[in-house]
Amino acid sequence: MQKTRLRKYAHLLAVSGLNIQKGQEVVIRADLDQPEFVKTVVEECYKAGAGKVIVDWGYSPLTKLHVRYQKLKTLEKIEEWELARLEHRATALPCMLYLTSEDPDGLAGIDQKKLLRMMRARSKATKPYRSRMENRYQWCIAGVPGKDWAKKVFPNDRVNVAMEKLWEAILTTARVTDDPVKAWEEHNADLAARCKYLTDLHLSKLVYKSKNGTDFCVGLIPGARFCAGKEDTIEGLSFNPNIPSEEVFTSPMSGVAEGVVHSSLPLSHNGQLVDHFWLKFEGGKVVDCGAETGEQVLRDILAMDEGAAKLGECALVPFTSPIRNSGVLFYNTLYDENAACHLALGRGFPEVLPGFETRSEEDTHKMGINDSLVHVDFMIGNEDLDITGITEDGKEIPIFRKGEWAF
Repeated sequence: MQKTRLRKYAHLLAVSGLNIQKGQEVVIRADLDQPEFVKTVVEECYKAGAGKVIVDWGYSPLTKLHVRYQKLKTLEKIEEWELARLEHRATALPCMLYLTSEDPDGLAGIDQKKLLRMMRARSKATKPYRSRMENRYQWCIAGVPGKDWAKKVFPNDRVNVAMEKLWEAILTTARVTDDPVKAWEEHNADLAARCKYLTDLHLSKLVYKSKNGTDFCVGLIPGARFCAGKEDTIEGLSFNPNIPSEEVFTSPMSGVAEGVVHSSLPLSHNGQLVDHFWLKFEGGKVVDCGAETGEQVLRDILAMDEGAAKLGECALVPFTSPIRNSGVLFYNTLYDENAACHLALGRGFPEVLPGFETRSEEDTHKMGINDSLVHVDFMIGNEDLDITGITEDGKEIPIFRKGEWAF
């Protein structure tokens, strides 16, 4: 891949993704697959004004070893130095860049129950720090190729060819053109116009129907807005949390959902695949589910806590999005969720509420924002999906017809 194009991508992540302010600290979390690109990103962060850049490296085979050999008590414990680091981040509010390149099957065969208990314990312990940071710092998730990921996506190609193809798919869907920063400004303007239209409809429900068996209705929070693309911190700093991003989303009313939804793409969750699955909702909560692949992983997600079986997000994505049109199944939620309409189990987004910055976390939950330690997106959109909005005064408004925007 041309170094000049990779440099443009790194610049996009620093300037449009994070919008680094002069002297601000930046933390980059990355796997071991692309050290040279991470080096380029670090340099672009400094050029954008960062005062300090820290790189935290991850490696999924080590995670498997830790879960296999450490006692559960050790895995669950948060050390004092970890709490000190969290305290620093909750106070300093560094930009956080997450570069994903993990193997979709990287944690296959891991002890699921042990992993789940570890995640639950650590999530509970770190939640107070995450709550203090919520909507107060810039963050961005983006992709870089890893060898195992590339071979999963392009299994019939040699590793070097698969890596090149995955790089091309990532850069194309991220709009890395001659001027990617300008391309994102134009894209965000289009998304903002769609958000305004949907918010102004004052919808109370969304009704989903598809020939694959999806027949589903979800309630919306009165006054909640639709969001997309660029976001702002409470202090007014803009950033792009997902690159790429094609979705327009809101958080639904927790506990108001009925019917059945069927997946349209595989779900890659913590290095494990769930495929060809369905969920049945009653009283706003999943009461049954099934999957051809990874059903236990799905059930473990639902059992994470009380809110994990309820919905935290409804996202609208046209079937002919750039990610879908690429013809690539990424086996990575960052990309695959932008190829199809999707829902998310678990935690909702307080920022969809008017005046959210003045409300307590408890208040947002009372208004209908779902509370959970997890947020797991799963794709339900296909070429024949119809979505109808029901307004607060009972009018039916077509939102999607045959997988595409109806306006």
